[in-house]
Amino acid sequence: MRTSPASVPPSSQPSRLARRLLLGYGSMAVLLVLLMLLALLLGAGLDVPASWQVLWGGETAGTSRSILFGLRLPRMVMSILVGAALSVSGVLMQGMFLNPLADPHILGVSSGAGLGAAIAMIFGFGSSFLGMAPVTVLSFLGGILSVFLVYFVSRRHGRVQTVSLLLAGVAVGTFLSAATTMLMRLHHDKMEAVYLWTMGSFSTVGWKHVLWCLPFTAAGILASMFFARDLNILSQGEETATLLGVPVRKVQILLMVITALTTSAAVSATGIIGSVGLMVPHILRSVFGPDHRHLIPLSALGGGIFLLIMDTLARTVAAPVELPVGVLTALCGGPFFVYILRKKRYGG
Repeated sequence: MRTSPASVPPSSQPSRLARRLLLGYGSMAVLLVLLMLLALLLGAGLDVPASWQVLWGGETAGTSRSILFGLRLPRMVMSILVGAALSVSGVLMQGMFLNPLADPHILGVSSGAGLGAAIAMIFGFGSSFLGMAPVTVLSFLGGILSVFLVYFVSRRHGRVQTVSLLLAGVAVGTFLSAATTMLMRLHHDKMEAVYLWTMGSFSTVGWKHVLWCLPFTAAGILASMFFARDLNILSQGEETATLLGVPVRKVQILLMVITALTTSAAVSATGIIGSVGLMVPHILRSVFGPDHRHLIPLSALGGGIFLLIMDTLARTVAAPVELPVGVLTALCGGPFFVYILRKKRYGG
């Protein structure tokens, strides 16, 4: 006797959420692959037919291969890595602070990285570390040190309150940004270089930057997955999480370290790129739910897709002039921030 669909036990039917997650993983993976192909084919110096020939081995000219595999390919990979790093860091911040407006840069990472980059450019440090330029190294250290400074300022009686941490992040970020502005004002000849760096761009990245960012991004995503269960429990409130056995303060400190390392590595190689960690996790949470076991990997995919789109637009929409990718992400993030504020205010 054939069994009608209505008589099948509910447990044997895939849930709507499971189907949505499966569709989300599959569609985002396919979209990422298509966008990667598009990013390789589009760009200045090599048109689409010539890029296609080089991609499939039909054109072996040194200049053409250098443009495709020496310029476009590392830039494409780097945009995916940075997008994933910033997006996952945004997930951690929003989950830790229980605030959809939280962003990895609220810990002062971007301001510290900007100050480090300004110091390197203005004072012309010549030594490198692991093949990386002084600008990259000092901006990375600046981002890390700013987070520890925020933590030190917000600590009271051996404890760190969430509100104090947020306020300390604003205060430290403002101070470091003012220090950067003062250095730029005192050194006019370096002002343009520092200012362009703070707008964020992939125009100068190469394989060495990919090798620099890859281990931090991979380790950050893996470590974030390890804390997915704790983040789910934290979403019920700190008191509930404590009763359920989650060491809240310890988890928050470790999440801050993960965010600091991951975000600092990303912005140190490309400059300050904002709004990714705000927009992507918030959108994906509204579509796929708040379970961090899925939200973290989906945000890594979504952040890579978003920033790859932004970078492709940055180098093609006004060609031969290239737009700073940080400007495009800010143009998207500003209206989105206002939308979230209005939605929370009016209960939409």
